Amino acid sequence: MAMEMVRIPILQIENFLVASVQVSLHDRSALQFRDSLLQEIYDTKAKGLIIDLTAVDIVDSFIGRLIGDVAEMASLMGTRVVVSGLQPAVAITLTELGLDMPGVITALNLEKGISILRRMVLQDEEIEGAEQ
Repeated sequence: MAMEMVRIPILQIENFLVASVQVSLHDRSALQFRDSLLQEIYDTKAKGLIIDLTAVDIVDSFIGRLIGDVAEMASLMGTRVVVSGLQPAVAITLTELGLDMPGVITALNLEKGISILRRMVLQDEEIEGAEQ
């Protein structure tokens, strides 16, 4: 039985993107999600990306690594990444799996994630302005 591909909406707010994961990601749909995020970053020239995982209650090592990889790839494209809404069980699992996610900034919820991302993007713009 073929697994149905899940499409996760990616919304643009101001000069950044918000992707709210509302379903469990399986390996194939997670790869599609990664590719869609990176393409959307490229298309919109987004300065920031929030991956909201509030509705996600289970992650495995593949998904954890994928989130870290997306943050690293987005950073190479000049986009800051904030992951918001990690449930306690997800945070525990990621820690127990020993996953190191350098460059991943986390926020308690989407509202705080947006606030953090706004500050980071503003700081980046100030630095760019000072260098010119």
